[in-house]
Amino acid sequence: MVQLQEIVDEHFQEGQVGPEEDDADYTDTDSEISEESEYDPTDETLGERLYALRDIVPPQTRGFIQNTITTTGNAVKSVLSFGGKSLWVISSSALLLGIPWALAWAEEQQVLEMEKEMKMREMGGDLLTAGGGQDGSSTAQQIGAALGQETKAAL
Repeated sequence: MVQLQEIVDEHFQEGQVGPEEDDADYTDTDSEISEESEYDPTDETLGERLYALRDIVPPQTRGFIQNTITTTGNAVKSVLSFGGKSLWVISSSALLLGIPWALAWAEEQQVLEMEKEMKMREMGGDLLTAGGGQDGSSTAQQIGAALGQETKAAL
């Protein structure tokens, strides 16, 4: 039968090199913390407080929240980017197409007004040279007839 015998190593029987066992260095840290604390909560920012609360939320929930925020941020960024590009296309198209069209339309209106004014001058000249009306009609009736309008005398 096998018998076991314990052999003590000399290294473990010698004392350790260093200071003697002295309990004078030991102090009660609980009483020091409760009496002399340098912690001032007014110096803490909201961000630091929220960052300190991160350990309360489980890692899976933190991951879900982070993924949700990232996805939402990317979606908002994409929408704003698309909106900005669309606004650029619409505004530049309006400037390149709308302004020349508006200028041409205003010029056309000006030409129409000039033609109308010329027609009025011709009719006025004809009325002045024709005299008091050879067929017995008044000047207002002659101007209305030239313009294609019917005039009625005011009562």
